[in-house]
Amino acid sequence: MEKKKIIAMGFMGQMPIAGVVWQHIHYIVGLQRLGHEVYYIEDTLNPSYNPETFEWGTDFTYAAKTLRELAEKHGFKDRWCFCQRQLPDQPTAGLPKQRMLELYREADAIVNVCGAQEFNDDILQNNRILYVESDPGIEQIRVDQGKPNTLPYLKRHHALFTFGELVGSEFFPVPLHDLKWLPTRQPVVTDLWKTSSQPDTAALFTSIANWNTAGTKDVEWRGSTYLWSKSLEFLKFVEAPLISGEEFELATTIKDRETQEIFRKNRWRFSSPVGISINFDQYRDYIQASKGEYTVAKDVYARLNTGWFSDRTACYLAAGRPVITQETGFTKIYGGEKGLLAFRTVDEIKEHVRAINADYKAHSRAAFEIAAEYFEATKVLASMLERAGV
Repeated sequence: MEKKKIIAMGFMGQMPIAGVVWQHIHYIVGLQRLGHEVYYIEDTLNPSYNPETFEWGTDFTYAAKTLRELAEKHGFKDRWCFCQRQLPDQPTAGLPKQRMLELYREADAIVNVCGAQEFNDDILQNNRILYVESDPGIEQIRVDQGKPNTLPYLKRHHALFTFGELVGSEFFPVPLHDLKWLPTRQPVVTDLWKTSSQPDTAALFTSIANWNTAGTKDVEWRGSTYLWSKSLEFLKFVEAPLISGEEFELATTIKDRETQEIFRKNRWRFSSPVGISINFDQYRDYIQASKGEYTVAKDVYARLNTGWFSDRTACYLAAGRPVITQETGFTKIYGGEKGLLAFRTVDEIKEHVRAINADYKAHSRAAFEIAAEYFEATKVLASMLERAGV
């Protein structure tokens, strides 16, 4: 493969929490392992989040510190830049602004991770910007509804990729209006997660979730409301551990005491998400120490049959941890048997727990094999670049 100069753009500096960071790191490291010269840039008018003070603002000291540490650890030292366009003189950390502007003109491609990058005239000098949509259904509905700015923004990209691998298929109900959406999935550098050790006998099925997203991206479409938050889906299947005969654990913060009690009565444990959200290695340790993952999908992903799959769940698979997750249609492409089991009912969850417990080593082995076959970063990213003509 010919060596290319590629920029990954995203928001892990603005939102330096572990799940977001790992999602971006897999793109950077994966592209590097394909032999490309990879740069990471955030060029933003948005505020940044400091997870130690819980504050948002234009002070990007924490963002710069995070990116500097990640660059040292993952091989992109001296190839990153954070530019805060809200401030006078538009200051940067990492590379100087002039070098950032040169890179926009020089790069063979810009990968817009999660479609998070807002455009400016400097970025648009590059005509090979690849959109990677991690939240399928939302943009397709906005286009169908004729929402202002949605279609012009999407059309400024050279190619559109989506984690909704069934978008555009007979199973996905939203019309595409001549936009060509190409299927992709979260790349994972599997050797960063693989472990030869088996979990402790006391290990539980776990997951990590942000509980407080209700209403942020709920969307009305053709008489139905499609919900963004996972919280109602967890509640829909809240009796899963009780019926399955063992405890499950969720790393999240639920402030409502009545809701907490509903979970506890159904054999849920809670762990604090604070440490694992800030400490990226601790996040990985938590996943590797789990028996497996039990989780749900957002209502919008499941009811629209998007074929979406979680970037975090792919990390559980790469760690050799079996997964029980809500069906979104992904089993039409991979999974559904050993290692990765999908459900639509509570009774199916019970059966999946029984099957994994009956032959854990086989399910653990199959989980890693699925990650290596379908999510390995070099495979996913080579395919993406090839189909985009980069």
